[in-house]
Amino acid sequence: MRFKSFEYFVARKLSERKTNSFIAKIIRIAQMVIGLCLAVMLIGSSIIHGFKHDITEKVFGFWGHIHIMDAQMHLNRDQVPISLDQTFYPDIEQLSEVVFDDFRFDPPRKLKTKGGIKKIQSFALLPGIIERKTSMEGLIFKGIGADYDWDFLRKYIKQGDILDLTDSTAARSILISEQTAKRLGLKVDELIVVHFIISGKQFKRRFLIKGIYKTGLEEYDKKYAIIDIQIIRDLLDWNADQVGGFEIILDNLDDLDYFGEYLYAEVLPPNLFSETLKQKAPQIFEWIEMQNINELVLLVLMAIVALINMVTVMMIIILERTKMIGTLKALGARNWTIRKIFLYKAGLIIGYSLIIGNVLALVLCLTQRYTRFLKLNEADYYISYVPIRIDIPWWIGLNVLTLVTILLFMLIPSYLVSKIDPVKALRFS
Repeated sequence: MRFKSFEYFVARKLSERKTNSFIAKIIRIAQMVIGLCLAVMLIGSSIIHGFKHDITEKVFGFWGHIHIMDAQMHLNRDQVPISLDQTFYPDIEQLSEVVFDDFRFDPPRKLKTKGGIKKIQSFALLPGIIERKTSMEGLIFKGIGADYDWDFLRKYIKQGDILDLTDSTAARSILISEQTAKRLGLKVDELIVVHFIISGKQFKRRFLIKGIYKTGLEEYDKKYAIIDIQIIRDLLDWNADQVGGFEIILDNLDDLDYFGEYLYAEVLPPNLFSETLKQKAPQIFEWIEMQNINELVLLVLMAIVALINMVTVMMIIILERTKMIGTLKALGARNWTIRKIFLYKAGLIIGYSLIIGNVLALVLCLTQRYTRFLKLNEADYYISYVPIRIDIPWWIGLNVLTLVTILLFMLIPSYLVSKIDPVKALRFS
């Protein structure tokens, strides 16, 4: 029978011994501890990745990644209409990966995006007040057109349905948030009156509540309602081809800064400007960066616990095998050969630990993902359950990193082998 090496053969034989000795119990405890540490790392990372993915998906789904507006609006924040007749609309949706020169550097650097532009859609904003017999509520009404992508908002419709902007009879329909509905006591298919103040004049419009949505983003849910953009055009006396701006949705969030720079430098005419959501709402990205720091702290702490545990076990195993080490040295084995035996032994222990950790983490993650038994306060966390996102490449990478890191640290306690004198080891064994 052929074996990979003498060292591996000895390590395997040592691992295959069935014993209830004190050392065997210590090894089993070590495997459980390392497996638990790995499981905590995998579960913690999956939760953090889940939070980052779900919350950013909500924010960008509601607002898009990049806004294109008139340059005057960038200066005074007053809404200035722009024409739909733009060279980039809607053909820019066909844009895939982009390579361009970034002139912010000297010399200019070549930048390449990971994806392209998924969607461009028009919008307009107008503040207004919903009137009730006993109360009034100020909201920002977001006007959308036939080019709007309902894939995001459709998931969060709690009652009723989305707006049918192709039906002229449904032009006066409105979507309101669940928060607004509860505060004002509104229901689907109920008529409401909205007041708009434009240039010092008051305008009234009657709307039919077509649907009620809840994204869980309290800051947006309590402020916005969705209507047909044509209503805003009529109120502001805009032409049929004028809008407040464009929202651009990207294929890959990592391209946000690149496309923001590319659109401004290469695509937009001088009278328009682009602004990324990172520039408009930097607190969102500060929160994402904080989650990255939390993840790093978790991984480092669990890695330290696993390393300390494994180093201790390794030292105990070496000291317990003093007689064997002395015998091997007396037979001519070199220190590195013996050290490799214990490194193989450590690798086998870690391997079993990784299996334990992966099985435990996978079972818990999949259970939470499909049953959502761990709940959260949506007002505080923007989501009603603990989210799980299993990133397979990251999962595999974390396993490999754990194995390699612990094995490298095992070189330190394995150095004890070279300090053992074979004569003393055999004499006092």
